[in-house]
Amino acid sequence: MKDLNQRPLIGITMGDPGSIGPEISLKLLAKEKLYEKCRPLIIGDAGCLERAKSFVDLDNLCINPVESPEEGTYKWGTVDVLDMKNVDLKSLRVGEIDRDSGEAAFQYVDKVIELALSGQVDATVTNAISKEAINLAGHHYSGHTEIYAEKTGTEKYTMMLAFKNLRVVHVSTHCSLREACDRVKKDRVSDVIRIAHEACIALGIEKPRIAVAGLNPHSGEHGMFGREEIDEITPAIDEAVATGINAEGPIPPDTVFSKAFGGMYDMVVAMYHDQGHIPLKVLGFVYDDKVGKWKAVEGVNITLGLPIIRVSVDHGTAFDQAGTGLANELSLKNAVDYAVRLANNRKKE
Repeated sequence: MKDLNQRPLIGITMGDPGSIGPEISLKLLAKEKLYEKCRPLIIGDAGCLERAKSFVDLDNLCINPVESPEEGTYKWGTVDVLDMKNVDLKSLRVGEIDRDSGEAAFQYVDKVIELALSGQVDATVTNAISKEAINLAGHHYSGHTEIYAEKTGTEKYTMMLAFKNLRVVHVSTHCSLREACDRVKKDRVSDVIRIAHEACIALGIEKPRIAVAGLNPHSGEHGMFGREEIDEITPAIDEAVATGINAEGPIPPDTVFSKAFGGMYDMVVAMYHDQGHIPLKVLGFVYDDKVGKWKAVEGVNITLGLPIIRVSVDHGTAFDQAGTGLANELSLKNAVDYAVRLANNRKKE
């Protein structure tokens, strides 16, 4: 095991208290190998985690409430939690959208950003929040990405999804499809290509190969099905290439992801939310109707362009599974793995 101070300190938000977040957090921190590569610190509520222990049959874990990262023991068998003390267990509605849970979840995110900006944690990992719940609590954001962008003062950022060797970044995310088409502009596409290239470098990929997807079927078929490829996307690619970035495209969306998953490219620039999300989740999310549950829920979500590291699970709150102990922690494990990789590479710079 690495020396204590050599392992990156990863701040992990508990997510919505009524979601699967507390359960999968405990499942992950019950794994001894996790402590060989990092020092995990849950940002959440100690009482909520104590309650969740019975859901996942991990009563042997010791919950250690701390007031600062320096107080953590970071030893297997002990779950260090920066205790926000903001959950009333008597009124906690497990498996339901709730204003109080939304407020608590928002505070966890706000706190972990503060810790990262002040250098008290090396990277942040977020469990799922309910967008509806945080909005009910008066925090009007469409998701984690927008919270991080505002709190860090970041104007140019993008979402990256990853599953194994398939990595996807997005020109737009949380907006209508009609609006997404209008957002495909040269300057934005150019920014995302650059951010994608820099992300690959941060992951240790020395000579990144960036594939840029088209917006329209067949990438517009030379203007027959739309001119966005001609007027906006190709000029952005040309500009990137002129700066030394190895970018190709626009490549038809129905083939580019297969090529990337097969190893031809290190990153795909998708034009809108579902164009990038669907292929990645087809690969990473495996549902077995015979047993009526997900066999695998993998993949991670990374916000690029921020001054701090933020990686997230690539699934929702799964309120229907909360309190059952059945939720899968694979996506959270992958998120922590990515956070550790990014933190270690940043230390080398």
